Amino acid sequence: MELIQSVRQMQARADEIRRAGKRLGFVPTMGYFHEGHLALMRKARELADVVVVSVFVNPIQFGPQEDYGRYPRDLERDRRLAEAEGVDILFVPTVEEMYPEGYQTYVEVTELSKPLCGARRPGHFRGVATVVLKLFNIVKPHLAVFGEKDYQQLKLIERMVRDLNLDLEIVPHPTVREPDGLAMSSRNVYLKPEERESALSLYRALELARRRVAEGVKEVAILRDEIEKFIQAHPYTRIDYIEFRDPETLEEKQQVDGPTLLALAVFVGQARLIDNTILRP
Repeated sequence: MELIQSVRQMQARADEIRRAGKRLGFVPTMGYFHEGHLALMRKARELADVVVVSVFVNPIQFGPQEDYGRYPRDLERDRRLAEAEGVDILFVPTVEEMYPEGYQTYVEVTELSKPLCGARRPGHFRGVATVVLKLFNIVKPHLAVFGEKDYQQLKLIERMVRDLNLDLEIVPHPTVREPDGLAMSSRNVYLKPEERESALSLYRALELARRRVAEGVKEVAILRDEIEKFIQAHPYTRIDYIEFRDPETLEEKQQVDGPTLLALAVFVGQARLIDNTILRP
Protein backbone atom coordinates (compact mmCIF):
# COMPACT_ATOMS: atom_id res chain seq x y z
CA MET A 1 0.00 0.00 0.00
CA GLU A 2 1.29 3.45 -0.93
CA LEU A 3 1.21 6.32 1.55
CA ILE A 4 0.90 9.72 -0.16
CA GLN A 5 0.97 13.05 1.69
CA SER A 6 1.43 15.52 -1.15
CA VAL A 7 -1.58 16.89 -3.02
CA ARG A 8 0.36 17.15 -6.31
CA GLN A 9 1.68 13.59 -5.96
CA MET A 10 -1.86 12.27 -5.33
CA GLN A 11 -3.17 14.13 -8.38
CA ALA A 12 -0.37 12.72 -10.53
CA ARG A 13 -1.05 9.15 -9.31
CA ALA A 14 -4.77 9.60 -10.00
CA ASP A 15 -3.96 10.72 -13.56
CA GLU A 16 -1.78 7.62 -14.06
CA ILE A 17 -4.53 5.32 -12.77
CA ARG A 18 -7.16 6.88 -15.02
CA ARG A 19 -4.87 6.83 -18.08
CA ALA A 20 -4.37 3.10 -17.47
CA GLY A 21 -8.16 2.70 -17.84
CA LYS A 22 -8.65 1.64 -14.24
CA ARG A 23 -11.72 2.48 -12.16
CA LEU A 24 -10.79 4.50 -9.09
CA GLY A 25 -12.84 4.17 -5.88
CA PHE A 26 -12.50 6.57 -2.96
CA VAL A 27 -13.40 6.57 0.74
CA PRO A 28 -12.84 9.92 2.50
CA THR A 29 -12.41 9.58 6.29
CA MET A 30 -11.16 11.41 9.37
CA GLY A 31 -9.33 8.25 10.42
CA TYR A 32 -9.43 6.26 13.66
CA PHE A 33 -10.94 3.41 11.68
CA HIS A 34 -13.67 1.13 12.97
CA GLU A 35 -15.70 -1.60 11.27
CA GLY A 36 -17.92 1.03 9.62
CA HIS A 37 -14.96 2.54 7.77
CA LEU A 38 -13.71 -0.91 6.80
CA ALA A 39 -17.13 -1.79 5.34
CA LEU A 40 -16.93 1.31 3.11
CA MET A 41 -13.47 0.21 1.96
CA ARG A 42 -14.79 -3.26 1.11
CA LYS A 43 -17.62 -1.75 -0.92
CA ALA A 44 -15.12 0.42 -2.84
CA ARG A 45 -12.95 -2.69 -3.36
CA GLU A 46 -15.96 -4.49 -4.91
CA LEU A 47 -16.70 -1.66 -7.33
CA ALA A 48 -13.26 -0.34 -8.30
CA ASP A 49 -9.86 -1.50 -9.56
CA VAL A 50 -7.89 0.88 -7.34
CA VAL A 51 -9.03 2.05 -3.89
CA VAL A 52 -7.86 5.30 -2.30
CA VAL A 53 -8.69 6.12 1.33
CA SER A 54 -7.98 9.56 2.74
CA VAL A 55 -7.30 10.32 6.41
CA PHE A 56 -7.76 14.00 7.22
CA VAL A 57 -9.24 15.52 10.36
CA ASN A 58 -10.74 18.60 8.74
CA PRO A 59 -10.37 21.66 10.99
CA ILE A 60 -12.91 23.82 9.14
CA GLN A 61 -15.84 21.53 9.95
CA PHE A 62 -15.35 21.84 13.72
CA GLY A 63 -16.78 24.72 15.74
CA PRO A 64 -14.65 26.60 18.30
CA GLN A 65 -16.04 24.60 21.25
CA GLU A 66 -15.96 21.22 19.47
CA ASP A 67 -13.56 18.30 19.71
CA TYR A 68 -11.04 19.00 16.90
CA GLY A 69 -8.07 18.92 19.28
CA ARG A 70 -9.09 15.71 21.02
CA TYR A 71 -10.63 13.91 18.02
CA PRO A 72 -9.12 10.39 18.17
CA ARG A 73 -6.14 9.82 15.88
CA ASP A 74 -3.91 6.75 15.33
CA LEU A 75 -2.34 6.73 11.88
CA GLU A 76 -0.17 3.64 12.41
CA ARG A 77 -3.22 1.57 13.37
CA ASP A 78 -5.18 3.05 10.44
CA ARG A 79 -2.39 2.06 8.05
CA ARG A 80 -2.45 -1.55 9.23
CA LEU A 81 -6.25 -1.80 8.99
CA ALA A 82 -6.43 -0.20 5.53
CA GLU A 83 -3.67 -2.43 4.19
CA ALA A 84 -5.45 -5.53 5.54
CA GLU A 85 -8.56 -4.47 3.56
CA GLY A 86 -6.58 -4.29 0.31
CA VAL A 87 -6.52 -0.49 0.08
CA ASP A 88 -4.03 0.60 -2.61
CA ILE A 89 -3.32 4.19 -1.55
CA LEU A 90 -3.66 5.93 1.81
CA PHE A 91 -3.77 9.70 1.22
CA VAL A 92 -2.82 11.63 4.38
CA PRO A 93 -2.42 15.35 3.59
CA THR A 94 -1.42 17.93 6.19
CA VAL A 95 -3.61 20.88 7.13
CA GLU A 96 -1.02 23.15 5.47
CA GLU A 97 -1.31 21.17 2.21
CA MET A 98 -5.10 21.39 2.21
CA TYR A 99 -5.44 24.98 3.42
CA PRO A 100 -2.34 26.96 2.47
CA GLU A 101 -1.79 30.43 3.91
CA GLY A 102 -4.36 32.91 2.60
CA TYR A 103 -6.97 30.22 1.87
CA GLN A 104 -10.40 31.84 1.27
CA THR A 105 -12.60 29.65 -0.97
CA TYR A 106 -15.53 27.70 0.48
CA VAL A 107 -18.43 25.61 -0.84
CA GLU A 108 -21.95 25.84 0.56
CA VAL A 109 -25.00 23.68 -0.16
CA THR A 110 -27.49 26.23 1.05
CA GLU A 111 -30.80 24.57 1.95
CA LEU A 112 -29.73 21.03 2.87
CA SER A 113 -27.16 22.38 5.32
CA LYS A 114 -29.72 24.38 7.36
CA PRO A 115 -31.67 21.80 9.46
CA LEU A 116 -30.60 18.98 11.81
CA CYS A 117 -26.85 19.05 12.55
CA GLY A 118 -26.48 22.16 10.39
CA ALA A 119 -28.71 24.14 12.78
CA ARG A 120 -26.71 22.93 15.81
CA ARG A 121 -23.25 23.22 14.27
CA PRO A 122 -23.06 26.48 12.27
CA GLY A 123 -20.50 26.27 9.46
CA HIS A 124 -20.07 22.51 9.86
CA PHE A 125 -21.47 21.56 6.47
CA ARG A 126 -19.67 24.40 4.71
CA GLY A 127 -16.49 22.77 6.02
CA VAL A 128 -17.66 19.30 4.94
CA ALA A 129 -18.66 20.37 1.41
CA THR A 130 -15.42 22.32 0.96
CA VAL A 131 -13.10 19.52 2.03
CA VAL A 132 -14.99 16.83 0.09
CA LEU A 133 -14.92 18.86 -3.13
CA LYS A 134 -11.19 19.48 -2.63
CA LEU A 135 -10.61 15.74 -2.06
CA PHE A 136 -12.62 14.88 -5.18
CA ASN A 137 -10.42 17.30 -7.18
CA ILE A 138 -7.26 15.75 -5.73
CA VAL A 139 -8.15 12.02 -5.87
CA LYS A 140 -10.23 12.24 -9.11
CA PRO A 141 -12.33 9.15 -8.31
CA HIS A 142 -14.92 7.48 -10.51
CA LEU A 143 -16.92 6.65 -7.37
CA ALA A 144 -16.91 7.55 -3.68
CA VAL A 145 -18.54 5.59 -0.85
CA PHE A 146 -20.33 7.37 2.03
CA GLY A 147 -22.13 5.88 5.04
CA GLU A 148 -25.82 6.46 5.68
CA LYS A 149 -25.18 7.05 9.39
CA ASP A 150 -24.20 10.61 8.43
CA TYR A 151 -27.42 10.91 6.44
CA GLN A 152 -27.50 14.69 6.09
CA GLN A 153 -23.87 14.67 4.95
CA LEU A 154 -24.68 11.99 2.35
CA LYS A 155 -27.62 14.00 0.94
CA LEU A 156 -25.54 17.17 0.91
CA ILE A 157 -22.70 15.50 -1.01
CA GLU A 158 -25.14 13.96 -3.50
CA ARG A 159 -26.67 17.40 -4.10
CA MET A 160 -23.26 19.05 -4.50
CA VAL A 161 -22.22 16.41 -7.06
CA ARG A 162 -25.43 17.00 -9.05
CA ASP A 163 -25.39 20.79 -8.79
CA LEU A 164 -21.71 21.15 -9.78
CA ASN A 165 -21.85 18.47 -12.53
CA LEU A 166 -19.08 16.43 -10.93
CA ASP A 167 -18.22 13.37 -12.98
CA LEU A 168 -18.41 10.71 -10.30
CA GLU A 169 -20.89 8.35 -8.64
CA ILE A 170 -21.79 8.61 -4.95
CA VAL A 171 -22.38 5.14 -3.47
CA PRO A 172 -24.37 5.06 -0.19
CA HIS A 173 -23.61 2.33 2.35
CA PRO A 174 -25.99 1.24 5.14
CA THR A 175 -25.09 2.15 8.73
CA VAL A 176 -22.76 -0.42 10.28
CA ARG A 177 -23.69 -1.37 13.84
CA GLU A 178 -22.25 -3.15 16.85
CA PRO A 179 -23.93 -6.53 17.57
CA ASP A 180 -26.26 -4.79 20.07
CA GLY A 181 -27.30 -2.11 17.54
CA LEU A 182 -25.10 0.86 18.49
CA ALA A 183 -24.10 2.72 15.33
CA MET A 184 -20.33 2.56 14.87
CA SER A 185 -18.60 5.92 15.32
CA SER A 186 -15.10 7.11 16.12
CA ARG A 187 -16.71 9.18 18.90
CA ASN A 188 -17.91 6.02 20.68
CA VAL A 189 -14.42 6.00 22.21
CA TYR A 190 -15.57 8.93 24.39
CA LEU A 191 -18.21 6.75 26.10
CA LYS A 192 -17.39 5.70 29.66
CA PRO A 193 -18.30 2.07 30.50
CA GLU A 194 -21.34 3.17 32.54
CA GLU A 195 -22.58 5.32 29.61
CA ARG A 196 -22.37 2.58 26.99
CA GLU A 197 -25.79 1.08 27.86
CA SER A 198 -27.46 4.51 27.65
CA ALA A 199 -25.93 5.01 24.19
CA LEU A 200 -28.14 2.14 23.00
CA SER A 201 -31.17 4.36 23.65
CA LEU A 202 -30.71 5.89 20.16
CA TYR A 203 -30.99 2.59 18.30
CA ARG A 204 -33.78 1.36 20.58
CA ALA A 205 -35.67 4.63 20.04
CA LEU A 206 -35.49 4.06 16.27
CA GLU A 207 -36.84 0.54 16.80
CA LEU A 208 -39.63 1.93 19.01
CA ALA A 209 -40.61 4.40 16.27
CA ARG A 210 -40.61 1.69 13.60
CA ARG A 211 -42.82 -0.47 15.80
CA ARG A 212 -45.28 2.37 16.52
CA VAL A 213 -45.50 3.32 12.83
CA ALA A 214 -46.17 -0.34 11.97
CA GLU A 215 -49.00 -0.22 14.53
CA GLY A 216 -50.51 2.68 12.60
CA VAL A 217 -49.27 5.75 14.49
CA LYS A 218 -48.58 8.51 11.95
CA GLU A 219 -48.62 11.73 14.03
CA VAL A 220 -45.09 13.07 14.45
CA ALA A 221 -46.02 14.87 17.70
CA ILE A 222 -47.03 11.57 19.33
CA LEU A 223 -43.95 9.71 18.06
CA ARG A 224 -41.58 12.49 19.13
CA ASP A 225 -43.10 12.60 22.63
CA GLU A 226 -42.73 8.82 23.07
CA ILE A 227 -39.13 8.83 21.80
CA GLU A 228 -38.21 11.78 24.02
CA LYS A 229 -39.57 10.07 27.14
CA PHE A 230 -37.85 6.81 26.19
CA ILE A 231 -34.40 8.41 25.73
CA GLN A 232 -34.72 10.64 28.81
CA ALA A 233 -35.44 7.55 30.93
CA HIS A 234 -31.78 6.56 30.38
CA PRO A 235 -29.07 8.13 32.57
CA TYR A 236 -26.30 10.35 31.10
CA THR A 237 -28.47 11.36 28.09
CA ARG A 238 -29.24 14.87 26.85
CA ILE A 239 -31.29 15.17 23.67
CA ASP A 240 -29.98 17.57 21.03
CA TYR A 241 -32.76 16.88 18.53
CA ILE A 242 -35.45 14.40 17.44
CA GLU A 243 -36.48 15.29 13.87
CA PHE A 244 -38.86 13.86 11.29
CA ARG A 245 -37.90 14.98 7.77
CA ASP A 246 -38.47 14.28 4.10
CA PRO A 247 -35.65 11.87 3.12
CA GLU A 248 -34.65 13.92 0.04
CA THR A 249 -35.41 17.58 0.78
CA LEU A 250 -34.99 17.32 4.60
CA GLU A 251 -38.12 19.45 4.98
CA GLU A 252 -39.98 18.96 8.25
CA LYS A 253 -42.90 16.51 8.36
CA GLN A 254 -45.91 16.42 10.69
CA GLN A 255 -47.19 13.01 9.53
CA VAL A 256 -45.46 9.76 8.60
CA ASP A 257 -47.54 9.58 5.42
CA GLY A 258 -44.74 8.24 3.23
CA PRO A 259 -41.03 7.48 3.65
CA THR A 260 -39.86 9.70 6.54
CA LEU A 261 -36.36 10.24 7.91
CA LEU A 262 -36.20 9.99 11.69
CA ALA A 263 -32.90 11.56 12.76
CA LEU A 264 -31.57 11.70 16.32
CA ALA A 265 -28.69 13.54 17.97
CA VAL A 266 -28.14 12.80 21.65
CA PHE A 267 -25.33 13.64 24.05
CA VAL A 268 -24.39 10.62 26.12
CA GLY A 269 -21.92 11.94 28.67
CA GLN A 270 -19.43 13.95 26.59
CA ALA A 271 -20.12 12.06 23.35
CA ARG A 272 -22.55 13.55 20.82
CA LEU A 273 -24.02 10.57 18.96
CA ILE A 274 -26.23 10.58 15.87
CA ASP A 275 -28.39 7.87 14.32
CA ASN A 276 -31.27 7.64 11.86
CA THR A 277 -33.72 5.42 10.05
CA ILE A 278 -36.26 5.75 7.27
CA LEU A 279 -39.77 5.11 8.60
CA ARG A 280 -42.23 3.59 6.11
CA PRO A 281 -45.95 3.54 6.96
